[in-house]
Amino acid sequence: MAKRSSLSIRIVEGKNLPAKDITGSSDPYCIVKVDNEPIIRTATVWKTLCPFWGEEYQVHLPPTFHMVAFYVMDEDALSRDDVIGKVCLTRDELTSHPKGFIGWTHLVEVDPNEEVQGEIHLRLEVVPGLHASRLRCSVLEARDLAPKDRNGASDPFVRVHYNGRTQETSVVKKSCYPRWNETFEFELEKGATEALLVEAWDWDLVSRNDFLGKVVVNVQTLCSAQQEEGWFRLQPDQSKSRQGKGNLGSLQLEVRLRDETVLPSVYYQPLVQLLCQEVKLGTQGPGQLIPVIEETTSAECRQEVATTLLKLFLGQGLAKDLLDLLFQLELGRTSEANTLFRSNSLASKSMESFLKVAGMRYLHGILGPIIDRVFEEKKYVELDPSKVEVKDVGCSGLHRPQTEAEVLEQSAQTLRAHLVALLSAICRSVRTCPAVVRATFRQLFRRVRERFPSAQHQNVPFIAVTSFLCLRFFSPAILSPKLFHLRERHADARTSRTLLLLAKAVQNIGNMDTPVSRAKESWMEPLQPTVRQGVVQLKDFITKLVDIEEKEELDLQRALNLQAPPVKEGPLFIHRTKGKGPLASSSFKKLYFSLTTEALSFAKTSSSKKSVFIKLASIRAAEKVEEKSFGSSHVMQVIYSDDVGRAQTVYLQCKCVNELNQWLSALRKVITNNASLLGSYHPGVFRGDKWSCCHQKEKTDLGCDKTHSRVTLQEWNDPLDHDLEAQLIYRHLLGVEAALREKHQLLSRATEEAGTSSTGRGGAPEDSLAQLLRVLRDLREAHSSSLASSPSREPRHLLELQT
Repeated sequence: MAKRSSLSIRIVEGKNLPAKDITGSSDPYCIVKVDNEPIIRTATVWKTLCPFWGEEYQVHLPPTFHMVAFYVMDEDALSRDDVIGKVCLTRDELTSHPKGFIGWTHLVEVDPNEEVQGEIHLRLEVVPGLHASRLRCSVLEARDLAPKDRNGASDPFVRVHYNGRTQETSVVKKSCYPRWNETFEFELEKGATEALLVEAWDWDLVSRNDFLGKVVVNVQTLCSAQQEEGWFRLQPDQSKSRQGKGNLGSLQLEVRLRDETVLPSVYYQPLVQLLCQEVKLGTQGPGQLIPVIEETTSAECRQEVATTLLKLFLGQGLAKDLLDLLFQLELGRTSEANTLFRSNSLASKSMESFLKVAGMRYLHGILGPIIDRVFEEKKYVELDPSKVEVKDVGCSGLHRPQTEAEVLEQSAQTLRAHLVALLSAICRSVRTCPAVVRATFRQLFRRVRERFPSAQHQNVPFIAVTSFLCLRFFSPAILSPKLFHLRERHADARTSRTLLLLAKAVQNIGNMDTPVSRAKESWMEPLQPTVRQGVVQLKDFITKLVDIEEKEELDLQRALNLQAPPVKEGPLFIHRTKGKGPLASSSFKKLYFSLTTEALSFAKTSSSKKSVFIKLASIRAAEKVEEKSFGSSHVMQVIYSDDVGRAQTVYLQCKCVNELNQWLSALRKVITNNASLLGSYHPGVFRGDKWSCCHQKEKTDLGCDKTHSRVTLQEWNDPLDHDLEAQLIYRHLLGVEAALREKHQLLSRATEEAGTSSTGRGGAPEDSLAQLLRVLRDLREAHSSSLASSPSREPRHLLELQT
């Protein structure tokens, strides 16, 4: 049994932000932190006070996290970025919104007294004496303190207050992981109600000391317990909070916390087997579970259910069969060919998810070069005469206004060139399209042709394929390349317009250039010759795409399985510690890294032959390195065992916080089942004769911070988690159990009236529903038993902390 927490985050937009630049505007972006750890950075939206991001993320976390914070920043090219404001959501707040926190919330000022992080290790005792007891407080160490100095560290010390007396530890220089091991005693008066206050501070020689956090201990509770030792989370000092500034604007968010208790696989087997049996039988069998699930699924959660179902059946090797069944169900209730797959049905949503999971690498191969070219050229493109901006052209001294006709002609030429390149890439991609995608389109093509066999519907099978491939896959990716991981930043206004016009042209081709699509925007006429030619090319491409037999599909899939496709790849800067010498910047070297399910490899370039660098089985941790170690906050370390079992560390530098978190997520996912994973690590480096983080002198010392192996970002190419997908389906079915039971009663009544009876397995439809309801009951009982027998995963202190 495992407890798993995940955050679904959608950062929608901001409004009424204050101007931070002399131009009267700002360049806002968002940083998302979980317990003060940056995990997400959105793209910058330039020169606006009302930015739209529309970015979505799924973050997997340990169940013990406390808070998620959204910082709105203003990007500056020459100086440090400005902080505009923040929004904080505690775990308790998110738990109180089961369907998610959705809406606008005001930004608040970032107060240094509230920007605390980390934990402090204390040992607290009540020591009996002849005349009076004494309160003994041992300040042992701290970890992950906030860096307050320019060097990326702090100079921490601790003040302990009790009964009017204050005692201080020594100052540990340049460390966010200090160790003190100092003990203080206070006289404990009988019946005293005053609390023990432990404060951490950053010492400064010239300016005022910076507050790092506090712990307030209820002494009366301690007297009952006599002693207590553990790690205590540092709390902000809200009594010192400054008055907030004026209006800092608002942020629209959608944040949902989901806590799941995942049982061992054996508990989910009856549910998975029942659903698989229904899909294998298809419409030929009497089972109707999938239609009932679709009927009882609301529109707001249909995408989520479709994605979970798709992943569950993909793990069982039945994704194609599930989609084929959904295709047949939708075709059975469709009478007009022009409405086929146009609604947000379970079939449409499942196919969208399928293309993203199974076809994203294929999409990148086709669209990547074209999208890069559009971003690099940054040409002004416009076909709508009502929106044309006339500009000057020519060399110095010979400027003349460019006519509207010239702008329109140049724009048409540019778009034609992009469209021709895109169509050429698509037509050449038959063999590179994943076999399972081709086989699924083959089934779709056949089913639609069987449903609409007449000559007047000869284009309908092609439109069915393009409705997914072009309208729901290629066009959205062209329109928003960042959301499909084709670019790291959003397009500016000029590039966005080019992408929009290109996406419209692709949609027209996908619609087979129908008169309706032409009539909507007559100013797209200059592209019509290319569009008409594109329709011919696309139909030829689809004919070849769906021409795949079962044997060829199996052969292609078998060849793909032998290749071990990369989980993550890209350029990184590498440097490795050598002996005890200092690491200079000259030790950095740019290499191209590739992570598969077997090893982390590298090469000089993406096309060079790769050499195995570290086998996955030997990796023990993948963690961030604190900023002061190399003067960069984008460095990670991979700790592994060499051939003789000695611990080795390699340091890899990424170009931004998003790339850093993506690499860490990828590494943590592929090593999750390794037997020798570390529970602690050193966030610094061993330089000279000590660790830069905690100043310990033994290189083999246990780490001074806990590892974060369960903090990962969800990506489209994540390994399938069969038990989690089964748990999510169970959770959804449990939510609609009343509707399922009502449906079962209606079917039973209808069967009785028809004079028939159930015949067990493979019998009337209500038998399948009855089995499903029994499986749900058994799973509910299993969950209840597991919760009753499992201890809490979070360490419990006998002391009640005061706030």
